[in-house]
Amino acid sequence: MNTPATTRCGFVALVGAPNAGKSTLLNWMVGGKISIVTPKVQTTRSRITGICMADENTQIIFLDTPGIFEPKRRLEKAMVTAAWSGAQDADFVVLLVDAKRGFDGDSRRIIEGLVSRKRRAVLALNKIDGISREALLPLAAKLNETGVFSDSFMISALKGDGVDDLRDFLAARMPPGPWLYPEDQLSDIPLRLLAAETTREKLFLRLHQELPYALGVETESWEELKDGSLRIDQVIYVLRDSHKPIVLGKGGKQIKAVGQAARLDLEAFLGQRVHLFIHVKVAPKWTDDPARYRDMGLEFPKW
Repeated sequence: MNTPATTRCGFVALVGAPNAGKSTLLNWMVGGKISIVTPKVQTTRSRITGICMADENTQIIFLDTPGIFEPKRRLEKAMVTAAWSGAQDADFVVLLVDAKRGFDGDSRRIIEGLVSRKRRAVLALNKIDGISREALLPLAAKLNETGVFSDSFMISALKGDGVDDLRDFLAARMPPGPWLYPEDQLSDIPLRLLAAETTREKLFLRLHQELPYALGVETESWEELKDGSLRIDQVIYVLRDSHKPIVLGKGGKQIKAVGQAARLDLEAFLGQRVHLFIHVKVAPKWTDDPARYRDMGLEFPKW
């Protein structure tokens, strides 16, 4: 590992409204899938760390935070608290704004939060491929009128447009210091949590309406087998008895499809054969259990 005199390293928090594209941007920056991505809002629940080697001397540690919105439930409050904690701790804050949604209430609320915390940010107008250039420039100007942003970038995190420019800008501003992680490491997320998040992603993609937000996934056991394969046992917690048959599906088809998709992703990431066993349990108060929050890397709110 290089010496502090020749290296740079710093933290960048990615913040924004739900579904602004933070996780997609993080995965692009690190060159691998470490944060789950779905079209649904509030997919990310905890703070995910992604490690980007921007150049041969510079390590950027990205913090993918949950979307910031007006919380109405205990779990939502914990998610928003985690997001603001990430923004407060980082050397730089990048605020992603969905260009198609524009300067909406969520973005306004986040900007007000940055002002109250005396934090400046870099603006990343995301999803620019979904809006005309004629509409982009007035939107950028309106956002910059808030005085919060030091610099602005127009990007497509999904396609990679403009992402290299944003990365190079951040890399040039990282403070001198030693790298905090080996250069080949993509994240410090515990593998048990990564496995749980992978399964939760598949549930989000297959389930509809409010049900995905009412369930949690926990990795109960993780066992290396003699043949070099891995056995993972997980539990899906649902709030109501009526949710369990929906998650299982007719004849168990739904949970089988979820498990197969999650297993394939885990095998690709871990580079070994995985035996994934998933059980569904009804836990009416799982969102009020401090242990579940610890498993997700969240602080348990009093409220």
